[in-house]
Amino acid sequence: MDATSRTETVHGMAPLIRGTLVLLYLVLVLPLAPLAPPELRPALLVALPIGLALVLAISSEQVQLEEGAIRVSYPSWCGWLVRRGWQLSWDAVTALTPVATSQGGRVFYLRSRDGGAYLLPQRVERFEQFLAEFGRLSGVDTSGIGRISPPWTYRLLAALCAAMLLAELAAAFVLSRSAWLNA
Repeated sequence: MDATSRTETVHGMAPLIRGTLVLLYLVLVLPLAPLAPPELRPALLVALPIGLALVLAISSEQVQLEEGAIRVSYPSWCGWLVRRGWQLSWDAVTALTPVATSQGGRVFYLRSRDGGAYLLPQRVERFEQFLAEFGRLSGVDTSGIGRISPPWTYRLLAALCAAMLLAELAAAFVLSRSAWLNA
């Protein structure tokens, strides 16, 4: 096979899921610095962007589907920190095993010839395209595979987080305006 006929697709985390996780982090952490005792505020202001970078790193997982293998990795800017990647050649895949989660969903593990188990990514963008290509390359039936949780759950969480963030910003505005008027 020459380089021009080689196919590879890269699937990142679905933007809805990644955005919801970032928004949830901001909603939970932004109010901490203003509410903290004055001596802790500088440390919290330093920790906030560090925590945001960690959330962005963890949600930067990439799944690469190639003619010879599936690879789960992270971009170079955060790969040195996360380091949880794996690679499995298609001819080493023997089965796909479903496992129930405590929330009522199902995750799937790729089983390999050497007895290893690798978690199949289910939070990727273009999920249906990913499954079709995964099935074609691996030869494994993907008809029973679905998302780990339905998109509406992330939409609802994103909407709730956005409402909380707006409420926090409104409260901060009212409190700062009240302090300014009383000064």
